[in-house]
Amino acid sequence: MVLVDGHGPRVAWVGVHLDPLGRGADALLAGGWRGFGRAAAAAHRAGARVAIVQAAWETAEREIEGVPCYFVRPRRLLERVAAHAPDLIHFEGLRFPRKLRALAAALPGVPILAQDHGTTCPRGWRRWWYRWGFAPLAGVAFTAQSQAVPFFSASVLRVNLPIFEVIGISSPFTPGDHGAARVEAGLDGDPCLLCAGNLEPNKDPLTVLAAVSRAASEFPGLRLYMCFRNAPLLGAVQARVAGDPALADRVRLLGEVPYPEIETYFRAADFLIQASHIEASGGAVIEALACGTTPLVTDIPSFRRITGDGEFGALVPVEDAVAFAAAIRDWSRRDGGTLRRRAREHFERDLSFDAIGGQLRAAYEAVLARR
Repeated sequence: MVLVDGHGPRVAWVGVHLDPLGRGADALLAGGWRGFGRAAAAAHRAGARVAIVQAAWETAEREIEGVPCYFVRPRRLLERVAAHAPDLIHFEGLRFPRKLRALAAALPGVPILAQDHGTTCPRGWRRWWYRWGFAPLAGVAFTAQSQAVPFFSASVLRVNLPIFEVIGISSPFTPGDHGAARVEAGLDGDPCLLCAGNLEPNKDPLTVLAAVSRAASEFPGLRLYMCFRNAPLLGAVQARVAGDPALADRVRLLGEVPYPEIETYFRAADFLIQASHIEASGGAVIEALACGTTPLVTDIPSFRRITGDGEFGALVPVEDAVAFAAAIRDWSRRDGGTLRRRAREHFERDLSFDAIGGQLRAAYEAVLARR
């Protein structure tokens, strides 16, 4: 089935995860959940007739960029999905196998495409449970295809299940004025590095600090600003900074910078530096590119996909401070204006909400063609 704007297939975008904080529809839309709604709206602009059906603590109807959004009690979710008479179901996440199986049983013959958002492949007996629940799937989407390998290796997903690469999230951020952003945020440095991630083992801030310490001798003006909400490694980070003369005057721990104010900090920085071991998508990396800021990040599947295999940012082995320092040196010697322009162009072409809409359109077409 070919999608034609306004006349494409009916897609029910289904989320079964109940918000653990018990928030209502408006609070969810004001928070991070709205990003997924904007991705659904992008699919709608690409030609699918989308309706969002989200399990919630209260019943409510809203609209996101022309897409109807139904918040329903869990016991009414199947009924609401069926009322949309979908040609295809877009299932949010690779979790809740029992609920996916129930959805397939309630709407037999309607193909289901599940989109991963960072699920860890289950272990032990849970593999059988997930295998049973996901058996009806007609397709699965990951940020990077290689992220599917553990699920196939564990036989959680069947061997012939089609895989699609779809970026999981995007950002409404824009480059703005680099100089004005520096003044507003109070950032300086040549280069100016921003680390936007919690101070915890997976984000590996100690590797970032070790890399900056190594690079500092060649860049006396180098500055590193660290934004974070949760900080189980705060003590270790503070001790590392205080005990290293190369870091003491170059590193500022900013703590939490709320959304959307963080946009100004992305605009002000020359580079985002992030040493994550695992990431499902990489929201900070995408937000940086949206602002025209080049990422220096670890060589993991999602970052490889987001940076265009390293064409639009450095890819460094995990826990390799020496390689990170080399990346800081290399990319800091390149023309900043050119880097900012290319970063934004890459974002618009491959990572924006409209780009996601195109990726979803292709996935929907492929799934429906196999019926």
